[in-house]
Amino acid sequence: MTRTSNIDAERGRPRRAAARAPRALPLLSRVLAAILGGYLLASAAAVFLAAVLPTGRAEGVLAGMQFSFAVYTGAVIWAFSPVALSRVWAGLLLPTGLLAASGWLLPRAGV
Repeated sequence: MTRTSNIDAERGRPRRAAARAPRALPLLSRVLAAILGGYLLASAAAVFLAAVLPTGRAEGVLAGMQFSFAVYTGAVIWAFSPVALSRVWAGLLLPTGLLAASGWLLPRAGV
């Protein structure tokens, strides 16, 4: 296994940060997916559960908010799992859209 360093072997000078930047972009994208995507998914799950649980409004909101902590934790784990970056974003944004749309439409339909 080779070890990369910040020293240019040919010139003996430190490498520029711009040369390392493209390697940092996938990590930055995963961090953003964990923070932003996880927040959006947890919020959408909380709204959906508050809308569909057959309890009083306050109990539904409380249950949805409590469950959203577990959803957020799972989203962060998913964001750093060893799958393709496009699959990470799709796995966060598609359920977010479905849950948000369902949570918004179901109460208006009288369900």
